Amino acid sequence: MGKERTMKRTSVCGKEKEHSVTVMRAKERVLGEAEIESMSAVYRMLSDPTRLRILLGLMQGEMCVYHLIDVCGGTQSGVSHQLRVLRDNKIVKAKRLGQTVEYSIADVHIREMIELGIKHLSCDEV
Repeated sequence: MGKERTMKRTSVCGKEKEHSVTVMRAKERVLGEAEIESMSAVYRMLSDPTRLRILLGLMQGEMCVYHLIDVCGGTQSGVSHQLRVLRDNKIVKAKRLGQTVEYSIADVHIREMIELGIKHLSCDEV
């Protein structure tokens, strides 16, 4: 068939020099595939409305599943399932107290991510 043509990439923004430095810095800081997958998993955990309601409730303090149902609504099996997903992904931790289990947010970073998300809701920057 016809010859393949190699096209030279040309910039149309007119800021080749400034952007080349930015591109170089960005390439140096790009995470590896494993880190990208791990971060994506955390954001998937936070993107489910039921899990987010649970986490918002737990930001007020430790709670058992029955009190989380009162806060979030839903069924015992549904909330328990979402708590299991969150626990399996190290988003929440569980502490057994006799016959009940109390749940809490696993670390300060999850709390900070949620707080930033809340602040972003009222951000009017473009």
